[in-house]
Amino acid sequence: MEEKKMSNEGVIYRISGPVVTATGMKAAMYDVVRVGEEGLMGEVIELHGDKAVIQVYEDTSGIRPGEPVLNTQETLSVSLGPGLLTQIYDGIQRPLPTLEEEMGVFITRGVDADAFDLEKIWTFEPQVAVGDEVVAGQVIGHVQETETIVHKIMVPPTVGGVVKSIESGDFNVTQTVCVLEDGTELQMMQKWPVRTPRPFQQKYAPETPLITGMRILDFLFPLAKGGAAGIPGPFGSGKTVTQQSLAKYSDAQLVVYIGCGERGNEMTEVLDEFPHLIDPNTGKPLMERTVMIANTSNMPVAAREASVYTGITIAEYFRDMGYDVALMADSTSRWAEAMREISSRLEEMPGEEGYPAYLSSRIAEFYERAGRVETLNGDDGSVTVIGAVSPPGGDISEPVSQGTLRIVKVFWGLDAGLARQRHFPAINWLNSYSLYPQSLDQWFRDNISQDFPEVRTQISGLLQIESELQEIVQLVGSDALPTDQQLTLEVARMIREFFLQQNGFHDVDAYCDIHLQYQMAKAILSFQDAAKSAMASGAVLNDVVNVPARSDLMRGRFEKGYIDNIADMVKKMTDEIADTVEEN
Repeated sequence: MEEKKMSNEGVIYRISGPVVTATGMKAAMYDVVRVGEEGLMGEVIELHGDKAVIQVYEDTSGIRPGEPVLNTQETLSVSLGPGLLTQIYDGIQRPLPTLEEEMGVFITRGVDADAFDLEKIWTFEPQVAVGDEVVAGQVIGHVQETETIVHKIMVPPTVGGVVKSIESGDFNVTQTVCVLEDGTELQMMQKWPVRTPRPFQQKYAPETPLITGMRILDFLFPLAKGGAAGIPGPFGSGKTVTQQSLAKYSDAQLVVYIGCGERGNEMTEVLDEFPHLIDPNTGKPLMERTVMIANTSNMPVAAREASVYTGITIAEYFRDMGYDVALMADSTSRWAEAMREISSRLEEMPGEEGYPAYLSSRIAEFYERAGRVETLNGDDGSVTVIGAVSPPGGDISEPVSQGTLRIVKVFWGLDAGLARQRHFPAINWLNSYSLYPQSLDQWFRDNISQDFPEVRTQISGLLQIESELQEIVQLVGSDALPTDQQLTLEVARMIREFFLQQNGFHDVDAYCDIHLQYQMAKAILSFQDAAKSAMASGAVLNDVVNVPARSDLMRGRFEKGYIDNIADMVKKMTDEIADTVEEN
């Protein structure tokens, strides 16, 4: 009996949806097991004496007690190596295009597939020589994975030693390319457990912004490289479009996009669009620097829980090569819902709104894996995490939004009211915030303009005043206000319509250079100054506001070469405003 108890094989004792209890099996926490006759993949998440509780990453219908459970004695790991980029995976790193070829559009159970083509030949160029001492995480060679990205082959984080032999040439990912003195063989592929953060030497303070090309984000609520941002918002307010825009235009070198429990049709849109999108920086398809994890809402919930960890581990791997990676998690609410479902099956004591008591610590654990670091190789790399949150009914007082806001330093609050008014991006400038400006201001002063922080403060101050004036306007109408306050309303309207609104589907307006953003903000302040001085000299507000050059300036942002013409347009506008005085 004792012998049987300690074997790697047990039997199913109890089944509750994706949660299966097995008995008589030797197991450790987070071991990957194969459940039932079909060998469904699962992971040990609780141990009670000789009983192991398993969350199964596939549909468990039709499984019966008494079927075998086999422990693989490995933890849930991802395969890392050349071939990751351009791939589309499910939550447990099975490539979806490969599965589709085998079984059509619906994934059958108990199927395994390699994360990438193990037979594909890559050209390996060594970066170290025989006799060199290599440490964990050091780059030993390069592979040109796509036209734009060099894949750096690293020593696994747990290995080190002196190079005995290393070869250049054509290899597949499982062939040995380097042998160390102690006999350790290194391949181009390595595995890493998803729940363990990859090691690094030290974390840096965030001091470089992630330039996104979206004016409201870069200018008012900037995000640092290696930072974390949350985008809560109700349905239809533009979370997915904002994230897609960030994936397309942000200055991260690589993008990992996790569609976690998203609607199938939204995910289809992403999967259809991304392969055709052209990267504005390189002119090559965007997919060449993207890894996608698609886990739709009809896929098993346990795999949804795993997909977030799979994505962040892949992001950390590219960070260790010295790249800046942007990770989009859309949406973390669905991930939390998966946790809630599994927790209730485990009969755990529910916390607020039925979520498990450990919800906040899991969210924190995930976002804490973001950061700008010195890698083991001595390079700089970063993972920036942008998580969308879908609070039911748009109520951000619910646990997932609150747990996210406690951790992240940037909050881009989407507003259903703005979305209904067709004001996109529908980010509410009054309740959004960023805690990074202090550490980023020096970068903006050095790289854009010395007065950049002051201009930002003026712009956000005007929006603040406008919201206070709006309350009075609703009671008595704008005509009852003094002319200087009427001018402030006009300037704020200009900020909203000319600066904050941005067409994500327009060829020119979708991306706005940070230098141009500064010039546009300065143009608004120039209009304010010119209008004030003209009105002080007797000009009428209506004449000042309606000068033709102002309309040209506002419309010009949709034209190519706007950055070269904006200075002339501003000058023309200020001249026309000055002329309104003479007319009076």
